[in-house]
Amino acid sequence: MTSPLRREDVAHVAKLARLSLTEAELDLFTEQCGKVLEHAADMNSLNLDGVVATAHPFGLINVVRDDEVRPSLDRDTVLAMAPDAEDGRFAVPRIMGEAP
Repeated sequence: MTSPLRREDVAHVAKLARLSLTEAELDLFTEQCGKVLEHAADMNSLNLDGVVATAHPFGLINVVRDDEVRPSLDRDTVLAMAPDAEDGRFAVPRIMGEAP
């Protein structure tokens, strides 16, 4: 079976993703991606009439507690412990590594 994917397609996608691929990598990825697409085509050819679509193979039930209002930390106390606070919020640097 011939690959459903051409080497030029892989090169084009690599260029769009700004990836620099060697000739050997283009050949390898063309083969690997082609196999993935062939497998997807095999899956599409399956007769799934009567099979119920599921998001998970087992029925799951989330066990969560009911929300209830409880006392929490005082905002001013917490902000007083922060390295920097502004307008009732934590102040953080705009860019990692820069001082606020």
